Amino acid sequence: MTTKILILCTHNSARSVLSEGMLNHWAKQLGVDVQAFSAGSAPSGRINPMAVEVLQAADIDTSSYRSKSWDEFTEPDAPQMRVVITVCDSAAQEACPYWPGAPVKIHWGYPDPSNAGANAAEKRAAFEATRQAIGERMRQLAQVPFDSLNDAQLRAALDAL
Repeated sequence: MTTKILILCTHNSARSVLSEGMLNHWAKQLGVDVQAFSAGSAPSGRINPMAVEVLQAADIDTSSYRSKSWDEFTEPDAPQMRVVITVCDSAAQEACPYWPGAPVKIHWGYPDPSNAGANAAEKRAAFEATRQAIGERMRQLAQVPFDSLNDAQLRAALDAL
């Protein structure tokens, strides 16, 4: 059975989208049955163009990506999530969304690359560095043996990443 993972950030325009793209990429590369989704508590309505740029440079198809509300995942016919991850940077005083319910919840904060750099080259470098950092953690996440872990064990495994 496919393990479904929802990745949340406030605006669903950069970090959560980078996470969704990288986790789905690694799941496919590693041949594991994991599917990532992303959403936000206050979606911006658009994906940051630099997030799209760095994902496409890593050969990740972004054609179906859109900034969306986490409300879509609370509907009765929404996919059942096993894990919900927040990736907003609480150290930057951002309001991280809270996800009620039964999924295992974890917070992995990343600074917002949209706020980095004084020019386009510096901002692009910040987006690429964020994609790489998120990508490495998503590679490790894709290798977690979800089917053999209860929720407490899964939480411990996620904390270790």
